[in-house]
Amino acid sequence: MVLSEKIQEYIQKLPPAFQAEALDYLEFLLAKAEREDKEWSRLSLASAMRGMEDEPELYTLADLKVKYS
Repeated sequence: MVLSEKIQEYIQKLPPAFQAEALDYLEFLLAKAEREDKEWSRLSLASAMRGMEDEPELYTLADLKVKYS
């Protein structure tokens, strides 16, 4: 049996008040997972960029400008 099916089976056995409580808890867990995902992404980017502020600039804004005649 797949995990999601087992969870659904258990929830269906609960009285309605406990089903509502289970739903609240699942929503809490989902929000927590989304926050951790965002924090991990932010941490990964910060780790990747660490030390780059000390590197010399290779390009200027003038290098990015395109001249059309």
